[in-house]
Amino acid sequence: MIGRHRHGGGGRFGGGPGGMGGMGGMGGFGGEDGMPRGRKFSSDDLQLLLLAMLAEAPRHGYELIKALEDRSNGFYAPSPGMVYPALTYLEELGYATVELEGNRKRYALSDAGREYLASNRERVDIMLAKLTHFARKMDLVRRAYMGEEVDDAAADNGWAPELIAARRALKKALLLRTDASQEEQRRIAAILARATAEIEQNPAPKQA
Repeated sequence: MIGRHRHGGGGRFGGGPGGMGGMGGMGGFGGEDGMPRGRKFSSDDLQLLLLAMLAEAPRHGYELIKALEDRSNGFYAPSPGMVYPALTYLEELGYATVELEGNRKRYALSDAGREYLASNRERVDIMLAKLTHFARKMDLVRRAYMGEEVDDAAADNGWAPELIAARRALKKALLLRTDASQEEQRRIAAILARATAEIEQNPAPKQA
């Protein structure tokens, strides 16, 4: 954990990083967006996301805010009051370097920051995938607001109906085993571990 500054995410609609839990999708067993309802990105999460954005290119603080907002299609835009203290802390740790351009600071990823980011690659990839998921939700909301017809696949944020049904069936099966013995829980855990390993064997192909 990097962690000193405790602050939440700045999304807009209530559940997940600032919002919109309960709209459907591929979430876990809390909110339907993959985060427990009301939970926001932690300070550590934000710091890692900032490092990930700096890995793409050096940026000013406002450019980092815009990059996160663009990646999430407007869903997640942390405030300057969250971002600048986080950047200062990353500089103190030696994970980011700063170049003054007039009265502005341009941040870049340091070698130490690149190493730290690499050591947290899986966690970062999951957060970036969530931002992409939220971006799809935002697109759906805007299309619905404009009165466009939305097909079933789009209504489920692009997830195939078969996958949605399988996820719901798994959730139901686990709920029905709330009082399972330790032995039964270990058996279920082994099944899920095998399924997870099989899913992760191949990189996820990008949707067209």
